[in-house]
Amino acid sequence: MHKFLEATAGQYMTRAVKTVARDTTMRELKNMFDDGDFNAFPVRESGEVVGLVTKFDFLKCFAFHPGRMVPAYDDLLSRTVADVMTPEFIYVDPATKLTRVLQLMVDHRMKSIPVLDAEQRLAGIIAREDVMRALAASTAHS
Repeated sequence: MHKFLEATAGQYMTRAVKTVARDTTMRELKNMFDDGDFNAFPVRESGEVVGLVTKFDFLKCFAFHPGRMVPAYDDLLSRTVADVMTPEFIYVDPATKLTRVLQLMVDHRMKSIPVLDAEQRLAGIIAREDVMRALAASTAHS
């Protein structure tokens, strides 16, 4: 268990991160979620991470309130990531201990957290599965 206490986000994060643009449509986003095992995508604009879009954000697009007219499905799929993304998002840096990452995930019910370097550039993303892998590795007998 001591190994887990010393482990960092940078050691376990996924470095090759798929990102989306603000003008990505819900249809394109749905296809990306269908094609990969991702819970979230960082949103990039001019090389900077400007937000995060999750499966939950995608589903919010389809939530309706009583008394409102229900838009056509195709109209909803034409909306863009900019309409549903979370512009204020939690992130960590590569040196952040996994104990802190785990606490953030639990406290905020997050499945993935972007990892940004000192210049606020995307370095990777860390998911629950990465934390679970680190826990398993720290308890494995040599």
